[in-house]
Amino acid sequence: MLGEAKHKIFTDLIQNASKEELVWMNDYITKLLPAQTSTVVVGNSSVNKITIVYGTETGNSKRLATDFASKAKQKSIHAKVIGMDQYRLSDLPKEEYLLALISTHGEGEPPIAAKKFYDHIHQNGFKLNSLKYSVLALGDTSYPLYCKTGEEMDEQFEKLGGVRIAPLQKCDVEYEADANAWFNSVLEKLSSTKIGVSQSSGAENVATVVAKKAGKQIYTGDVLTKINLNDRGSSKETWHIEIAAEGLEYLCGDSIGIVPENPSHIVDEIIRVVGIDSSKTINFKNEAFAFYDFLKNKINIVHLTERLVKQYADITQHPIPAGRMNLLDLLKIYPVKDVAQFEEIVVKMNAISPRLYTIASSPTAHEGEVHIVVVKDTYEVDGDTKFGLCSDYLSQILTEEKQKFFVQPNKRFRLPAPDKDIIMVGPGTGIAAFRSFLAERDATGATGKNWLFFGEQRFATDFLYQTEIQNWYETGVLTKVNLAFSRDQEEKIYVQHKMLQNSAALFEWLISGAYFFVCGAKDPMSVDVENALLKIIEQHGNKTSEEAKKFLEHMEEEGRYEKDVY
Repeated sequence: MLGEAKHKIFTDLIQNASKEELVWMNDYITKLLPAQTSTVVVGNSSVNKITIVYGTETGNSKRLATDFASKAKQKSIHAKVIGMDQYRLSDLPKEEYLLALISTHGEGEPPIAAKKFYDHIHQNGFKLNSLKYSVLALGDTSYPLYCKTGEEMDEQFEKLGGVRIAPLQKCDVEYEADANAWFNSVLEKLSSTKIGVSQSSGAENVATVVAKKAGKQIYTGDVLTKINLNDRGSSKETWHIEIAAEGLEYLCGDSIGIVPENPSHIVDEIIRVVGIDSSKTINFKNEAFAFYDFLKNKINIVHLTERLVKQYADITQHPIPAGRMNLLDLLKIYPVKDVAQFEEIVVKMNAISPRLYTIASSPTAHEGEVHIVVVKDTYEVDGDTKFGLCSDYLSQILTEEKQKFFVQPNKRFRLPAPDKDIIMVGPGTGIAAFRSFLAERDATGATGKNWLFFGEQRFATDFLYQTEIQNWYETGVLTKVNLAFSRDQEEKIYVQHKMLQNSAALFEWLISGAYFFVCGAKDPMSVDVENALLKIIEQHGNKTSEEAKKFLEHMEEEGRYEKDVY
């Protein structure tokens, strides 16, 4: 027990501490306490080793797994950390204590690196009766299938005979505090609770109590400017959009999320085809909406997933081939029986997901404003030209209109110290992050050198931010600039080719401590850039291909190789 004076100091400290500070204090106090035993005891057996597997796209799960392994070591528990893509699946039935850290991507899908592991546990034919496990699911509450992969993995381990050490923990984008609380609860369970006994015997799986997050801050801004950065004759529309908002806070490298609206003419046509009153009320996720507002602003009605098309077929009993379709096309080709059947279909559809756009402005140089770069997505379906929902919506937005958005932090894509050198590879809309970086370094007088690789189709029509880039070069903010315009000559030239042409100098920057950033299309651009980078390291570092990979992995571990790709 604490005396009255110490108790007051203690409670004042706790009440004024942030969640992150509370986690740190908890860890610090834990380290001060002497370990009572050399191993953690569960029931009548000693736990001295666990396996931590992770599935990740961005590296968050891997970083957490490594941090958790260090914590486990302090408890005299050896933790084997391994990616799901490297895990030997035949070892799974032998596991006793397994922690799985998994993120969710796309339409509720596992990361590519985790798909083999995920598919394996969903196949029949084996049991995991010796397994004690817990799952940490990383996700984003802005998306309708939040933490879906983690949920499915947790359920499947139980179906295979596993017993939970601690309940499934879902984590939003600000995951550190929740993740650490979950792992502390796992260690506590291992050290104090018999795992595997029924609840009637008095042992219960008690969920970690974590304060509910306040959620993302939604800003309502005024659209100041909208400019098409492509000149006449370009095959593209790339829009520069500026939005001003009160109390706006972000950092270079962050993104903003925008929830688009469905096109009015499609909504009107759906209402006409179904024959429904646009003012009729419908309940969706415990909220009531007029049907027009519901179709316009709440659910995704374009390019439905195969799962939703199949769901439509099951309800209407129409033999619809597998594939993706718009709701309006489905209604016209495979009509609903009546309004009630239509309502049954739409309440099961996905909410409109936010689209993320890397911020192209600097909080110092463009105070109170956020800028984004949006290329209008155009594609063909059965000979008809279609547009991406959000890019089409933003291409038609008007200045002085109101626009809601939220800031999506990206803690792994940050400018280094002002005196550090940076190399930036950002073709197309990938230039967004580096316009932000360069504007910030210019405004703050950073002394580090800056090297930009930019590419697009044609110099005359597609040189995004040409004037700004030229000015930064002329004033010395940009130390080096290399441009690749792929369609200006018979042989296509891309940013990776420019890297190889400047390989010796690029390698000198790397070994001198430069940070290497890539922003833009994930496939094939970022893959081609990484392959070129490995080739440069191998050639100028006199390394084997494996040694070059380790060199790049070490850069990544140091935070000197970062990607913001999509």
